[in-house]
Amino acid sequence: MTIFNAKLEEVVRKDPRYAYEAYEFLFKALNFTQKTLGREPPEEGENLANVDRKHHVSGPELLEGVRALALREFGMLARTVFHMWGIDRTDDFGEIVFNLVEAQLMSKTQDDAREDFRGVYDLDEALVQGFRIQLDEAR
Repeated sequence: MTIFNAKLEEVVRKDPRYAYEAYEFLFKALNFTQKTLGREPPEEGENLANVDRKHHVSGPELLEGVRALALREFGMLARTVFHMWGIDRTDDFGEIVFNLVEAQLMSKTQDDAREDFRGVYDLDEALVQGFRIQLDEAR
């Protein structure tokens, strides 16, 4: 479901290589990854000191969450969806992340860099060849 965000629309306008939905998915993947790793940020109103360090997710960790969530949400269509959004390599997720950092919609540490997203995995292998249908659920 797409929920319009004016700041996010401005990011897409500045860099139209990636669809609005790609940015929304990345936020969802970040939340999914933090939850999976037990690094969820505190609720509003709680002490936000050291949130970045304690809840930080590295580029490769985020990309693993992206892969897992994409397979869960889109199944065998995940690669096609990413292609429609302008995403052809893991590097593209780094571009999206740093577009969001530049727009102050996402934060980073001093150690984070675009290079963290370069060639982490091949999207075709990770999303198409690595896809497995679980038959246990059907029984």
